[in-house]
Amino acid sequence: MAGNRTFTMIKPDAVGAGNSGAIIKMIEEAGFRIVAMKKTQLTKERAGQFYEVHKARPFYNDLTAYMSSGFIIPMILEKDNAVEDFRKLIGATDPAKAEKGTIRNLFAKSIDANAIHGSDSDENAAIEGSFFFSKFEQF
Repeated sequence: MAGNRTFTMIKPDAVGAGNSGAIIKMIEEAGFRIVAMKKTQLTKERAGQFYEVHKARPFYNDLTAYMSSGFIIPMILEKDNAVEDFRKLIGATDPAKAEKGTIRNLFAKSIDANAIHGSDSDENAAIEGSFFFSKFEQF
């Protein structure tokens, strides 16, 4: 059974370009309730911890440098079938392949600077949300 929570974060490129408000509006208009949200900046070390699963991959250093290059907005979202519905809303990782009207189609600069992260499973949503928020913060 699909869960009702997912994790997302608006990435440095989208925050820096001033697109956070428009992205959050799209999220809410798609029926998601924001359970927790904050604006923060990761250190390179903290970004490395978040992306530990990719440590052996050739893009790891560039990824952690990028994710620590500016402010991000992590959020926990709630909606029935949250993970799958949110993945549809954000579109393909490569904005050139993202469906028209999706967040990445509208706001991503490239496959690397793709505006937003979305959890790929209920399990990862719980892990990723817990990385940024304590149970107390998840109202």
